[in-house]
Amino acid sequence: MNWNDNAQRPWGPAPAQPTGAASKLPGWTRKRVLVPAAAGLFLAGAVAGSAGGTGTENAGRATPAPTATVTVTAGPAARDGAKDTADNEPPAPKGTVRPADDEPDAKVSVPDFVGMGLQSAQDAAQAKGLYTLTSHDSLGRDRMQVFDRNWKVCFQNVRAGKSVARTTELDFGAVKTEESCPARDRRPPEVVGGRMPDLAGQSVKAARGALDSGTSLTVNDAAEDRMVLMESNWKVCAQVPAAGVKLNGQPVEITAVKFEENCP
Repeated sequence: MNWNDNAQRPWGPAPAQPTGAASKLPGWTRKRVLVPAAAGLFLAGAVAGSAGGTGTENAGRATPAPTATVTVTAGPAARDGAKDTADNEPPAPKGTVRPADDEPDAKVSVPDFVGMGLQSAQDAAQAKGLYTLTSHDSLGRDRMQVFDRNWKVCFQNVRAGKSVARTTELDFGAVKTEESCPARDRRPPEVVGGRMPDLAGQSVKAARGALDSGTSLTVNDAAEDRMVLMESNWKVCAQVPAAGVKLNGQPVEITAVKFEENCP
């Protein structure tokens, strides 16, 4: 049996090879393998390289140092106080000249605004340096001047030509452009001395505004059984309690019709 043939080797430990004269028996052969010197050196180097390749390679190469990155955020440039103040102010209408900070009490001659559109009157007042402006409904209906271009000036609280400080408040009494100015400037009614005001001819909105917010108010249509929705378009015909009665929290009842209608 040829013991060099591993495929035919029986199970169990391999038999010891014969020595001496027995080694010359048939079936036993010796083989020598010659390895060239260069190949041996190559194998030795490969083994050494595989065992410590990393160390050998890194030994001749410098490891770069880690790089630190610093981020600097620049804040907004500081501005002088004068520029900050100017930036925060609302833009003035075209042609407006604001009064100098060192002349807050400078005098201004008030122009005549009557007959002007409300928006034009406000622009003209601001062009003169008058910025404290307000307006009201001259018919006493307590309507808001939402679109100033739809209103015209009938009255002004400071007469034309009077010299006033720039901080003076101007109040314009106005009506809608398609309406006629009344003979006198009417204001919403007020409760004076705790007594019921005369509400006849006043708008329902103005009447409600004159009473305490906790007052129970009933509004009825004097002509038909209609709902009173836009109260500034309705005028008071009758009221209970009557004008002059002491108010002590009692309910109030009024009847009304639309302004273009006549009270029954």
